[in-house]
Amino acid sequence: MRYDNYIFDFYGTLVDIHTNEDKPYLWRKMAAILTDLGFPYTAKALKSDYNRFVEEEKACVRERNGLTHIDIELRKVFRRLLSPWVTDELVDYVAITFRVISREKITLYEDVPQIFDLIHSKGGKVFLLSNAQSCFTVPEIKTVGIYDMFDDIFISSDYEMSKPSPEFMMALVRKHKLDISRSIMIGNDYTSDIKIAQNTGMDSLYLQTNTSPKPLPTKMIGATYTDMTSGEPTLSKFISIMD
Repeated sequence: MRYDNYIFDFYGTLVDIHTNEDKPYLWRKMAAILTDLGFPYTAKALKSDYNRFVEEEKACVRERNGLTHIDIELRKVFRRLLSPWVTDELVDYVAITFRVISREKITLYEDVPQIFDLIHSKGGKVFLLSNAQSCFTVPEIKTVGIYDMFDDIFISSDYEMSKPSPEFMMALVRKHKLDISRSIMIGNDYTSDIKIAQNTGMDSLYLQTNTSPKPLPTKMIGATYTDMTSGEPTLSKFISIMD
């Protein structure tokens, strides 16, 4: 087999998803829920405090790690919204509720389980490296039924850094002692997924899906392999690059 380690992006690569955090209904509904829980908010005040806390958390992370591509843990934002009477269970409940209301669609691409099974059947490992929030993403991975199919999951909010920072990829490489020459990054965003592979000297597969950035000519994307036509990961494409 050409590769031992297959490192996947999640959103747009393994699942088709659409969220909308700008819709007024989200903020009206969340304000009503928080008010019922004993944290009185108007929709306007909630959105304002949420955005302010997000920016303050970003500033703290940038000062702390000095990286260009950072991420924050949104649980800290929700915790501040619920202060001072707050528990971990309540923070997770509010975070998941926020995500469910903002999410309009999530669908696992059809061939993904077969692709993972094929990789594992040949002795390969499957990893996730995603720019995402663990409080949102872990439940969604479980929802689409592939949580137990990963050998490990790396989510940017847990590391306060994001793709394409090579440090994020190297955290995975070091933990599992991966041979970069025997590893491949698969994603639908050449500005993050393909770029982080280039930044670490790793091969990559670019998938053009409906959530990808506007496509460049193939030669400008810079991936080792490209699939500009399928619109999602296909078993036939993985068979072609594995052997």
